[in-house]
Amino acid sequence: MKYLIVSDIHGSFPAVENMLNFYNTHHCDMLCILGDILNYGPRNSLPEELNPQGIAEYLNKMSDKIIAIRGNCDSEVDQMLLHFPILSDYMIIVDNGKKLFLTHGHIYNEEKLPLGKFDYFFYGHTHLWKLEKQEKGMTICNTGSITFPKNGNVPTFALYENGTVSIYQSDGHLLKQL
Repeated sequence: MKYLIVSDIHGSFPAVENMLNFYNTHHCDMLCILGDILNYGPRNSLPEELNPQGIAEYLNKMSDKIIAIRGNCDSEVDQMLLHFPILSDYMIIVDNGKKLFLTHGHIYNEEKLPLGKFDYFFYGHTHLWKLEKQEKGMTICNTGSITFPKNGNVPTFALYENGTVSIYQSDGHLLKQL
């Protein structure tokens, strides 16, 4: 299966449209959202074209193809708009024998890894993309943010397929692959 993995949308409708264009063009099977979907949060400025209701409507049309995790800006009120679960702190996917741990990053992160052995650890929260393989063999991927990238980074998301993780700029340009 081909998974598009994204975090930190923060209510920006154009960012979602752009990301879903990539999803459709590249024939992805599942969209994995690592939290902070609708709410922009008190520490961020207003995102371009803030439209949580429009995003919910757009994503609800493909709810059967979405796995979502709760971010620190997501709440029960957000869940009322969305037709797919968003309130789990993490999700584990097993794909062709590989274990993928998906989380937002405010509870589990590189400094506080979950118990157990995983082949891939995906998170967001910091708005800084990262892709590297640890000495112990686990691949760490921070998907960055498609709305509020930090420290001069560009908007990014990740793609996972058959044991390969790729980080893409939101315009579709490949930045790194492992």
